[in-house]
Amino acid sequence: MQVLAKLKIHGRVQGVFFRQSTREKARELGLSGWVKNMPDGTVEALATGPENVVNELIAWCQHGPAYARVEKVDAVVTMVEDSHPEPVPSGPFQIA
Repeated sequence: MQVLAKLKIHGRVQGVFFRQSTREKARELGLSGWVKNMPDGTVEALATGPENVVNELIAWCQHGPAYARVEKVDAVVTMVEDSHPEPVPSGPFQIA
């Protein structure tokens, strides 16, 4: 089953290669989507792919790269067939 996950990662996650590392991990897993820094100091990501693979990315985001200090990850996962307020990403995972 294809799912769409919207993630918000809290903690020391900016300036520690979190976006680049997330992109590398997502591409390794074959996911589509994007990751970006937010003005409030969090990192937001949108990923789509098979449910078990998206869950692997979510689990990876719980710790992130070596210098990150993740406090929590908010994740909302929905089936791709459901209606979404934003388009479902396709193509390689990007830094937005």
